[in-house]
Amino acid sequence: MPMDPLPDLASLSLAEIAKLVEERKLPPVKNWNPTHCGHSDMRIAADGTWFHQGSPIGRAEMVRLFSTILRREPDGSFVLVTPVEKLTIDVEDAPFVAAEVRSEGVERGRALVFRLNTGELVPADGEHGITVREGDDGPRPYLHVRDGLEALIARPVYYELANIALDDAVGPDGRPGVWSNGIFFPLGSTSE
Repeated sequence: MPMDPLPDLASLSLAEIAKLVEERKLPPVKNWNPTHCGHSDMRIAADGTWFHQGSPIGRAEMVRLFSTILRREPDGSFVLVTPVEKLTIDVEDAPFVAAEVRSEGVERGRALVFRLNTGELVPADGEHGITVREGDDGPRPYLHVRDGLEALIARPVYYELANIALDDAVGPDGRPGVWSNGIFFPLGSTSE
């Protein structure tokens, strides 16, 4: 059965986006505890590309399906889990990439929604925070997706957030950042 096509994020209102987010039903992977069966021969590259046995997975529907059964273990490792098996998957950075952002409103009244490379829509809010960690190549921004899973915010999207930060005020600690759903997310590292 084919999956529904992804809606155009720019054409949706925030109310429509919120409804889509609420309607999304994910498998209860945190409740499944099957025996570990080995390695899946899969990895997720730093750019968000999914590979199986060294070859990119070309079908977006397959990547979206696998992304729904991805879980982060307490030791920090990643697994694909079903009710009957659990397989390790290698993740080079974050398992998802926030490839697009939609902003509505201004300053404290702003709401941000991100589209991941898997098509999933994630609002920046109290459950889905934005953090910035310093990396060898500069700031590395991340969005919390669910249950310890993060999305690396793509560089062009980070630049969009930086432009928004120019319009929004600085936070209480003096760092620039963005507001979303009533929460201020600093975009700079603490050393700035």
